[in-house]
Amino acid sequence: MTATTLSPEIVTVAELSERCDRCGAAAKLEVAVTGGALAFCGHHANKYAADLARVASRVTVQEGFAWAGEVRTA
Repeated sequence: MTATTLSPEIVTVAELSERCDRCGAAAKLEVAVTGGALAFCGHHANKYAADLARVASRVTVQEGFAWAGEVRTA
């Protein structure tokens, strides 16, 4: 049996008003997970990118922020 990894839906918005759930800095990314949502600053969003991409059903990224978990195609 082969496991399939699904990418979360990624949405870009002009600005996020939330604060990082780890350190309180301005959020650059918000992830929807089972049971709610989590917000992260740029540092923590990229530090935990692989884990966030694996558990998120939807990712909201602030415009201009390059998230390490986003798969880019040429």
